[in-house]
Amino acid sequence: MKFQKISRTAAIPGDAWGRRLPADRDRRRLLQAMAAAPLLLGMPALEGKDFRYRENGRVTQGRDMSRQFPASPLAGEEGAEGETAQPFPMSAVRLLDGPFNTSQRLNARYLESLNCDRLLHNYRKSAGLVPKAPVYGGWDAEGLCPGHTLGHFLSACSMMWASTGREELRARIDYIIGELLACQEAAPSGLVCGFPDGDAQLRNCLAGRPVVGVPWYTLHKLMAGLRDTFVHLRNAQALALLVRIADWVDEAARPVDEPRFQKMLDLEHGGMSEVLADLHTLTGEARYLRLAERFSHRTLLAPLAEGRDTLDGMHANTQIPKVIGFARLHTLTGQAHYRQAALTFWRTVVEQRSFATGGHGDNEHFFPPTEFEKHLASASTMETCCTYNMLRLTRALFAARPSAAYADFYERALFNGILASQDPDSGALTYFQATRRTYPKLYGTHERSFFCCTGTGMENHAKHGDSIYFHHRDVLYVNLYMASDLQWADQGVRLRQTTSFPERGGSRLTLRLERPTKLVLKLRHPGWCRQMSVRLNGRKLIDSDQAGRYVELARTWRDGDVLDVDLPMHVHLAPLPNAPKLAALMYGPLVLAARVAGPAMAPGADLVAHNVSYNKTFTEPLEILPLRLGGAGLDGAVRPGTGALAFRLSGPDLGDGYELLPFHKIAHGYYNLYWRVG
Repeated sequence: MKFQKISRTAAIPGDAWGRRLPADRDRRRLLQAMAAAPLLLGMPALEGKDFRYRENGRVTQGRDMSRQFPASPLAGEEGAEGETAQPFPMSAVRLLDGPFNTSQRLNARYLESLNCDRLLHNYRKSAGLVPKAPVYGGWDAEGLCPGHTLGHFLSACSMMWASTGREELRARIDYIIGELLACQEAAPSGLVCGFPDGDAQLRNCLAGRPVVGVPWYTLHKLMAGLRDTFVHLRNAQALALLVRIADWVDEAARPVDEPRFQKMLDLEHGGMSEVLADLHTLTGEARYLRLAERFSHRTLLAPLAEGRDTLDGMHANTQIPKVIGFARLHTLTGQAHYRQAALTFWRTVVEQRSFATGGHGDNEHFFPPTEFEKHLASASTMETCCTYNMLRLTRALFAARPSAAYADFYERALFNGILASQDPDSGALTYFQATRRTYPKLYGTHERSFFCCTGTGMENHAKHGDSIYFHHRDVLYVNLYMASDLQWADQGVRLRQTTSFPERGGSRLTLRLERPTKLVLKLRHPGWCRQMSVRLNGRKLIDSDQAGRYVELARTWRDGDVLDVDLPMHVHLAPLPNAPKLAALMYGPLVLAARVAGPAMAPGADLVAHNVSYNKTFTEPLEILPLRLGGAGLDGAVRPGTGALAFRLSGPDLGDGYELLPFHKIAHGYYNLYWRVG
């Protein structure tokens, strides 16, 4: 199979970027894609049971499959039926000084330090071209998923460019796309990929033969990177490359019958369903939507759509991207079984299978929810990739039907899973974040640690601002209290949020308006906040004791209006699911970790080439520290310490006590997260 090459010189008149597609059909695709791109990640579900799509200019009627999967009791949500929300383009939000801006800048420096030719090594080699630099270490070199990092890098640089405007990143993207075009021209099959044997492993997958590594998972990373490059930079050649890859997949998959195709999906295949659904949105081509539905794994979809949890023992990060695909397909088709499956999964994982940080799993797998205590001693809990994908799923579900519960989880996982995953000195990234006492966070090395969580980690810290605000017509959702500027061009509104949160429980929102404007502001009253108050221009406006809801402010706003939001924080317990006597300590949305003594650690010793080991991976049982609260309760046991967000824990059986700090501030030392509460 060989596909038409993409010309690097053929022109489309009027393309402002100098990135050209050769054919009239591609020109139409590009225009459709440019119109669709801003809506890509927040598109509302279609009305009704049937849906329509376009193929080659013709409107086709689809069929609702939801009756195959009866609705479960978990269908109800806070948001009104049909209520949706759209995210803002990343370029509309700029972070101001604060922990997330610091993290973003550190990640930008890390991205700019990487060698593009080393990331391209596998692609040039696969195309029969001489690599320009040696490959990086980790899975790019070991053969499990050669070339996966380049796709993550494209996504991260695209999002970072949109979030910051750093031109160095755009130059890197342009260079990589040019190199991939050269690879596409040289590749014997016309397929751009990083596999040493070209398309052989993908064909082995389709034919049911043994495979090396995880070919579909690896290809998905490149496809997602090309999608993000187009969505955020409007790079037309990235879209053309993505279309060529999808065309190859479509043609190669057509002869494969459905039972064999579904059996193939037992192997990890990343977010193939989602990225193909997104390509349908960008191009209007129905065959990509049909292919996206073929990549929906029925073995997972069917029980989830029935409200059943069958996750015990499953590889966690294999499943979450499938469910993101289910949520995306519901958005495009309106078919209820996709939505129900996504809801069942989210509620099961968040409410029954997650640690206080928002992370889950042990050694990359789901374990029975009754076995939390058994797994607390593991050094391989809470894979960072899983938190990354749970946040992507949460964001998609929020857009489909806004709920403060989604935003509460997003905040918790963002602070305690994502912000906590970055080395504050080097910008290096965690694979796991252990629940095991007296174990450190381990970060990857700069040269040899290109694993899955390295790739998703690059993306994590490029997009901190993507879920602070959502909108729907004249409604603005303020989901996160994070120092930032928002430009809402459609309404002529600039909103500046100034805050030192979480060091202080509050935020100030200042509106700059072109003219008096009727708007509805929905301010999240976090589930951890007992009493929230809001002042308008210095005067008390509202007191809310309805935690876990939105405070709705509808009025005609004027230039210079100022809202002060007070969010008192307090220390509280976060018990494990099905183990109420085992709990983490929290302050507001922050998990508090106790500093504990451990073996001497030389500077840099927690930067490790392997993805899990620090001398060895511990799994043997370990005593859980007791915490006797007594009559004084938490207020008597946890007292303010020295410094911002520092506390002192004392009580019976605790000796001299412990210093408590937010988990995201713990680095280069040992910690304890869970206590046996008496």
